[in-house]
Amino acid sequence: MHADIHLQLHHLDAAELHRSTELHRAATDSVSLAPVRARIGWTLVALGLRLAVPATARPGATAPGSARRLPLAA
Repeated sequence: MHADIHLQLHHLDAAELHRSTELHRAATDSVSLAPVRARIGWTLVALGLRLAVPATARPGATAPGSARRLPLAA
């Protein structure tokens, strides 16, 4: 096969790959994952803060060993 034919085939393949890449990018740009990523990120931050702060230092937490008692019915 002649060298010019190989070059032409290469250009055709490259053009087809570029078109398919542009179509793929256009399809993925329309579906944005930014809100999902932000929600997951903030959820992980909240989880990390819960794990970093001891249970006794959290608002509304009772001291270890002292359980909340419900009032007895009269």
